[in-house]
Amino acid sequence: MTSIPAARGAALLALAGLAALASAPAFTRMRTPDRLVRGPGVTAQWRLSSIHPALAGTPGDTDVFDLAGGRPGGTLLVLGGTHGDEPAGYLAAVVLVERARVEAGRLIVIPRANASGFTHNVAQEGHPQRFAIDTPAGPRWFTFGARATNPVDEWPDPLVYRLARSGQTLAGSERRNLNRAYPGRPDGRLTEQIAHAVTQLIVRERVTLALDLHEASPEYPVVNTIVAHQRAMDLAALAAVRLQEAGVEIGLEESPRALGGLSHREWGDATGAYAVLMETTSPIQGRLRGRTDGALAVSGRDRFYEAASRRNRLSVPFGPEGWPIAVRVARHLAGALAFAASLGDLDPASAIELSGVPGYEEVIARGLGPLMEPER
Repeated sequence: MTSIPAARGAALLALAGLAALASAPAFTRMRTPDRLVRGPGVTAQWRLSSIHPALAGTPGDTDVFDLAGGRPGGTLLVLGGTHGDEPAGYLAAVVLVERARVEAGRLIVIPRANASGFTHNVAQEGHPQRFAIDTPAGPRWFTFGARATNPVDEWPDPLVYRLARSGQTLAGSERRNLNRAYPGRPDGRLTEQIAHAVTQLIVRERVTLALDLHEASPEYPVVNTIVAHQRAMDLAALAAVRLQEAGVEIGLEESPRALGGLSHREWGDATGAYAVLMETTSPIQGRLRGRTDGALAVSGRDRFYEAASRRNRLSVPFGPEGWPIAVRVARHLAGALAFAASLGDLDPASAIELSGVPGYEEVIARGLGPLMEPER
């Protein structure tokens, strides 16, 4: 075997060092959280560590926005950013923070549920680090993160991850997946502690309905779907009817009893809240996609998925218009409104009345940018 001359090896190491030095600012920037604007409806802002103090000063701590109404009612918790590479749930939570007002009841929003997941992305996927939403005042940039906690913050992964409550076993890397960590453990690793804090928030704040916002690939069987705990199925059915009436095609699935760690399962089992998860369609999540960049995250257009759709290989239609971020965010916002209204139908004392939240047709007609605060 021919060895590399020492001089050439030194030159290669120097080039690698220069490349690392040049890329360092971009990776360091991911440690700076996106700016979120505290809207006029926000009555309090606190940190998740106020629920679980062990999170204070860690990459797992995150902002919680509290919007209280002038009249009594139920409490709705909305989580975005459980997975940092699913931007529609994150941006829907941002719109709620910046625009929502609560007339009755209470709204609690956590835009970056797993803040650590926004500090890195998965190099093997070729994902962008950021994407831009065009506002009338110019582009507003957001972080495109990763599905799981940054391994720098929680390392090493075990060979096998055993769920604390059910004993179910998963691949070791799934221990860093917040939506496999519920109900969490107060003395567990970082992701389990985040999950514990969210679960305890639901208990302490007497949350009536907890809504977890996600995205999935067009080939995923449970996409454009509501997944609800058994106790929440009547509520979810009412919300689904409301969405269908508004022109939002949506499926409805019951949370599998055998799958542990998931929000829609464990929240419903461990707390008194109705537990629900919503999925939208995003080609950047899938395996059939072409070029993977910020434009794909926003436009949702991909010619390879169009070809797959023509061959009936997908779970949802996929035409030249794709699944733009405005449509995906509109679906999540419409879902939050539909669930809030349906909760009042089932139990008037738990009614949650929201105003200022753009409806489905408004988001589609205007686009997402005009509904968001500009970059500052």
